[in-house]
Amino acid sequence: MKAIQVKQTGGPEALEYGDVPVPEPKPNETVVKIAAAGVNFIDVYQREGRYKLPLPFTAGQEGAGVVSAVGTEVKSFKLGDRVAFCGVQGSDAEYAAVPADRLVQIPQGVNEREAAAAILQGMTAHYLLHDTFPLKRGQTALVHAAAGGVGLLLVQMAHNIGARVIGTVSTEEKAKLARDAGADEIIFYTQTDFEAETKRLTGGKGVDVVYDSVGKTTFEKSLNVLRPRGMMALFGGSSGAVPLFDPIVLSQKGSLFLTRPTLNHYITTREELMARSEAVFGMIAANKLKLRIEHTYKLADAAQAHSDLEGRKTTGKLLLIP
Repeated sequence: MKAIQVKQTGGPEALEYGDVPVPEPKPNETVVKIAAAGVNFIDVYQREGRYKLPLPFTAGQEGAGVVSAVGTEVKSFKLGDRVAFCGVQGSDAEYAAVPADRLVQIPQGVNEREAAAAILQGMTAHYLLHDTFPLKRGQTALVHAAAGGVGLLLVQMAHNIGARVIGTVSTEEKAKLARDAGADEIIFYTQTDFEAETKRLTGGKGVDVVYDSVGKTTFEKSLNVLRPRGMMALFGGSSGAVPLFDPIVLSQKGSLFLTRPTLNHYITTREELMARSEAVFGMIAANKLKLRIEHTYKLADAAQAHSDLEGRKTTGKLLLIP
């Protein structure tokens, strides 16, 4: 089968398209024939070596498709089932072996490309809003990269809750997408100091929470726009890693909360994975959560997908199609 492998870490050119054996399922695994694989910043971090994996490895952690083989101990899935997964390495391939307890069924009303586009980023938005900082009606959230893959989903979910949403974007095209998703105010971070503008928009009070996937370039000012006892949920670092940080600063700025969450810790049990994925897929099926699949790429063009994602040229979700 064809797959995208990383044999040594580096730039997008480190993604090699070639032949590897089709996986055989272990007793507790299923093999999924991949219909679509999601492209995410965690793939970039792994390719760069920021998140270290044993070399070589097959890229990708998010996919959807059809069960093509079942391990001897698997009772909950059968051949032909439509399934999705995330947090399991190796989705950038024609086939992937996935532990059965990490798979979820794709319900009626959701297609395989939608499932691949939503399983990781949709559940990320869900845990950030419902668990990391349980956002409530009437509260105010600042969402960085509001037209990005997670950003557009965060904005929609926060709007549906009844929260006030301030989104940061770089272009008018991205601003329109964020507004259409439910953002109440837009800040062009390329033209305006988002710290000063956020304080103006909140009458100097600050926001209840900042959902920040950008990291290095936004971190300090994001802390500055929080109300006393507000929370910074730093869930990514598209601009680079945050510098070393002294926690006393949190006290000085208003007894702030800072967390660096990751999805895997919010789907640790089978029950939590099922509940969270069902919530996301349910919103899609009910048309309460609209996906923007911005670009689809051939599997062989994974390097271009990574380059476009890193260059912040994209909005919404990027998919690889084997």
